[in-house]
Amino acid sequence: MRRFSLIVAILMLFFVVQGCVQDRESSTQHNQQQQDTVQEQEGAQNVKDDTQNQDENHDQNEQNHQDTDGDLDQDSNQDGQANNPENIVYVSADRLNVRKEPDANAEKIGQLMQGSSIEILDEKIREEDGTKWLYISYGAGDQALEGWISSGYTVADRTELLSPDLKALDFSPQNKVTEYPENPRVKVKGVYLTIYSASGSRLDSLIEMAKRTNINTFVIDVKDDNGHMLFYTKAAEKYAPKANELTPIKDIEAFMKKLKDNNIYTIARIVTFKDPIYTEQYPERAILDKRTGKAHVQKDGLRWASPHDRQLWEYDVAVAKEAARVGFNEIQFDYVRFPDSGGGKLDQYLDYRNTNGESKPETIQNFLKYAYEELSKEKVYIGADIYGLVASVTDDMGLGQYWEAISNVVDYVCPMMYPSHYANHTYQLPIPDAYPYETIYHSARDAVMRNKNIPTPAIIRPWIQDFTATWVKGHIKYGEEEVRAQIKALKDNGIDEFMLWNPGNRYTEEAVK
Repeated sequence: MRRFSLIVAILMLFFVVQGCVQDRESSTQHNQQQQDTVQEQEGAQNVKDDTQNQDENHDQNEQNHQDTDGDLDQDSNQDGQANNPENIVYVSADRLNVRKEPDANAEKIGQLMQGSSIEILDEKIREEDGTKWLYISYGAGDQALEGWISSGYTVADRTELLSPDLKALDFSPQNKVTEYPENPRVKVKGVYLTIYSASGSRLDSLIEMAKRTNINTFVIDVKDDNGHMLFYTKAAEKYAPKANELTPIKDIEAFMKKLKDNNIYTIARIVTFKDPIYTEQYPERAILDKRTGKAHVQKDGLRWASPHDRQLWEYDVAVAKEAARVGFNEIQFDYVRFPDSGGGKLDQYLDYRNTNGESKPETIQNFLKYAYEELSKEKVYIGADIYGLVASVTDDMGLGQYWEAISNVVDYVCPMMYPSHYANHTYQLPIPDAYPYETIYHSARDAVMRNKNIPTPAIIRPWIQDFTATWVKGHIKYGEEEVRAQIKALKDNGIDEFMLWNPGNRYTEEAVK
């Protein structure tokens, strides 16, 4: 009996172990991907005085992508040059190694992400194994490099790499304005101002700082994270009257004149879909948590309206029009995305009020196209804030932010490249916050590469970090050296515009002289 029991126990142990192995293998097949976490600085919520330390209420969003070797040891039927007279192909591997020589054992000199556009300069068939290798140029401008890749990891048509949600997006050439003569473009070196800094004594000190430095632009909250207006707007009176209750700037004409007289280029920051005041007015338009039957609340305690809500589109664009009419040179939409859902994991519990049957990236692109069409009549430029990591992943991160879809339809794409908001080991950096140059360089390089995939890309104008991320384990103190390092990383990728973010609006003057 004991022998029988022992045999049964052994058999049961075998099946348990085998089951665990199979589960692990199954999980590996579906999740052989490196996990990246990005944290977005949410801005200065409820700032009553402009000396507030940086806001620690930041979203966390997971994004998976596979980091593979990408070398193929046998020939493939995918010929990158076939049906492509311009010799442009796209990387189909998740991460594709670039080699110094046409050999899988040759020195690795670079790596390309999926979807990267590359130019074929030459090709070679290895006699040893018959594999085809392509000699390519990749990168942009002074940063263009050359090397060898296996042809088996390329496709001639980039749309082959897209999911159904992404294939529905508009990647066609857009009718964008080159420049409005009455509103000439500038090479922006900007800083962010809350409504409190803009309306208080700090405004004068910031203007004086601009005179002493290269700063030429203020990005000012016109509609902030809580839904409050900088100045009285008819749009708020129509759609959400409580948004007009604060309005610290009572004479907007005098305010704008002061900025113009001091040669300040002005950008109106409009927090788009995160809107506690609007959702209080229209609870039926808020994103619903089906588990509680109440409006979904993010980690910062603030409610989001549905990005699908066309009435909210009208409201935000109406606010933007009023900002343009009082003299703002540019409109910048922030939180132009869906709320963090753990990379889509929470979608099963959230009701986004999607009555139009659109995917998340479709909705975000359609809003920006609508805004562009409406606001071009006001002769202002359009920008969109997006996660910094969007440039380095191959999907929309569950947020509706897909690089090419956004960059193709706005004038300026503004990735938030704060090093503190990248997970450890992103770009193979142990703590990205401690490597400001390297983090920004890699992110900017990916952004430049992504822009090559579309016919009418936006100008890349990143947000960079001018605060110390005390909540990051292993963080470093940010000052002149760290800010300069980020600016240099952008320049080394051909990007000559930037905006500094500090929620308390206190900036490192020495770094921008």
